[in-house]
Amino acid sequence: MDIVVRRAKLIDVKQMANVYVSSWKSTYRGIFSDKFLDSLTPESRYEQWRKNIEEKDNIVLVLEKDNELVGLAVGAGVKVGEYPGYDGDVTAIYFEKHNQGKGYGKQLLNGLFEMFKEERGYTNSIVKVVADNESRYFYEKMGAKLIDEQPLEEGKTTMLLTYAWNKI
Repeated sequence: MDIVVRRAKLIDVKQMANVYVSSWKSTYRGIFSDKFLDSLTPESRYEQWRKNIEEKDNIVLVLEKDNELVGLAVGAGVKVGEYPGYDGDVTAIYFEKHNQGKGYGKQLLNGLFEMFKEERGYTNSIVKVVADNESRYFYEKMGAKLIDEQPLEEGKTTMLLTYAWNKI
C-alpha cells in the first residue's frame, strides 16, 4: 500500500469535492438539517475547493492511497485578533467514512504541522470542531486541549469547540 501526502493541485478539485460532500453527509447527519446535507453535491463545491487551493494563506494537502485521493486537509493562519498567541489554524480534515480510523488523519495533520513550522514559522495551532462531531476525539488523541466553546450560531444549543496544541 502506497500512501502519499502532498500539496493539492487544481486537477484534484473534483476528487476533493467528492470526499468533502461524502464526509459532510456522513459526519453531520443528525447535527445539521437533512435538507441542507441532501442539497450538497460535489459539483456545487468545485469552486470552493479551487479557491481554497489558490488562496495564498492556505496550505491544502491531500492524501493518496495507491494513487487514489482519499483525504484532504486545509490549514491557514489564525484570523487576526482571534485567539492571540496562536499561529496556525487547522481549518479542515476530511475523509470518507470508510477511510476514517486508519491513521490517515494523523498523517495529514502531521503534514500540516510540518508545513506550518517550515513555511510559516508557526509553533502552535488551533482547530475548531462542532461538539457533536466525533472527530473531536481524534484531536484530543493527537494532544489538543480544549480552550474555548461557543454556540455555533447565536441562540443555538450546538457548540463549536476550539482545541489547541501549544507546541506542534
